[in-house]
Amino acid sequence: MGGFCGSPDGQTHEVLNQPTPLADLDLFTSDRVLAEASAREGAAWAAARLRALGRRLGSAEMIEAGFLANRNPPILRSFDRFGRRRDEVEFHPAWHALMELAVAEGLHTGPWSDPQPGAHVARAAAFYMLGQVEAGVQCPMAMTYGAAPVIRREPDIAAEWLPRLYSRRYDPRFAPAAGKAGALMGMGMTEKQGGSDVRANTTRAEPIVGEDRVFRLVGHKWFFSAPMCDAFLVLAQAPAGLSCFFLPRWTPDGELNALRLQRLKDKLGDRANASSEVEFEGAWAWLIGEEGRGVPAILEMATYTRLDCVVASAGLMRQAVAQATHHAAQRTTFQRRLTDHPLMTNVLADLALESEAATVLALRLARAFDRLDEPHEAALRRLLTPAAKYWVCKRTSAVTAEALEVIGGNGFVEESVMPRLYRQAPLNSIWEGSGNLMALDALRALSRSPEAGEAVAAELEPARGADARLDRYIAGALDALARTPDEADARRLCERLVLAVQGALLVRFSPGEVADGFCASRMDEGSGGAFGTLPQGLNLKPIVERAMPL
Repeated sequence: MGGFCGSPDGQTHEVLNQPTPLADLDLFTSDRVLAEASAREGAAWAAARLRALGRRLGSAEMIEAGFLANRNPPILRSFDRFGRRRDEVEFHPAWHALMELAVAEGLHTGPWSDPQPGAHVARAAAFYMLGQVEAGVQCPMAMTYGAAPVIRREPDIAAEWLPRLYSRRYDPRFAPAAGKAGALMGMGMTEKQGGSDVRANTTRAEPIVGEDRVFRLVGHKWFFSAPMCDAFLVLAQAPAGLSCFFLPRWTPDGELNALRLQRLKDKLGDRANASSEVEFEGAWAWLIGEEGRGVPAILEMATYTRLDCVVASAGLMRQAVAQATHHAAQRTTFQRRLTDHPLMTNVLADLALESEAATVLALRLARAFDRLDEPHEAALRRLLTPAAKYWVCKRTSAVTAEALEVIGGNGFVEESVMPRLYRQAPLNSIWEGSGNLMALDALRALSRSPEAGEAVAAELEPARGADARLDRYIAGALDALARTPDEADARRLCERLVLAVQGALLVRFSPGEVADGFCASRMDEGSGGAFGTLPQGLNLKPIVERAMPL
């Protein structure tokens, strides 16, 4: 792209050798891997809808909305002008525009309000695209998605609240939910003294005399996600032990509930979204499930939000690789396009392999959520969800950093989306359970559900015999599964499982060059070094071309 710079009296130079902006494209059809995987895993029926959403999200208007939402983070209004407690969070109009689109597409509760085969896969594909434009919007979408199946188990709460949560109308008004067109959910588990150890929580739940399953909460949450939402799932210590509660923003009689927002977190990434610290001063709440059984209840929600962590991370990888390949295809150095330099081709192909492997795994995992009535799928979900969250989320930071380096200085400035992707990348490793927690959860799945290991073995079986390197790696992974795993080796076990499943999916469904490149570089026990170290003899050009946005 050319152009002139300088004063009105004369130009100092012509702007040359700069790529065009990556905008006004269809995020769905321009992504071959996503389009193929969504159809293969059961969402072919949603292709037209996903194309329309892809065009909308890829528009210059929505991309600019993502930038504006990040440049104008939310503001806490603790009091009104008369000095009364308000505890309201204000957002830029760009945030509301993105939220309105996400809710209209059913990314908050679509698979629950409109259940059909492949609904979770279709939602995953849409969620994957949404995060490429603004990942902060994914937080309230994910929490509402995860909260809905928990609330469905409580008939009284479900009867009142599910119609609001199922609504496709976004209503950001700070008002009682009974008078709103739609509602969204947040959550609060983490406290100062406990962090991931939620059993160390000290927030008290005191029964209200004469009220069935109604309590007053007294305590705090160190991380209270999306405090602008209409209701929250929280953990507190009831007389019978740690329990799960439904905490509305306003009480049933229309009074502002006693949630005192202390401040909004000043975060590394996810800046368009609000995260807060909160104190409960006798906040009104309903008991969810059995008293003393709060952890199983909240973990049901977390299972769905962990899927979203995998899908969102795959989406971040995709956007980083799309930006890098788009840049390299147009930028010239030393009289050659960047993509024609063998070393750059190696880097881009390596990034593309990581991105494709993450995408096919994320959509395959979403299919397991669609078919929980099948024992194989339910067992696979139990083990593969924490393992995939561990590995895919870990790889996202490395991918975004390398892609940023491909672009160079133009990717290091805030006019580029790359700094936002880079800051966002670590979040999904932290949110909903750190890497160690995911690895330990995978071990628990193996120890408590022997069928989980059998499900992984059955998933790998169709790929056996297609590639000798993969066969050897699968044998090693299954051997590790068969042994009693040691806690210290839990991360390595997750890595083996995920790479084996990714390799099997690529061998079965991706072009030969992609499968060959992945097996040649990931099936070696000594692999895992810097990107751009793919071995000689691979056909890398088609891998890079496949990753380029159409």
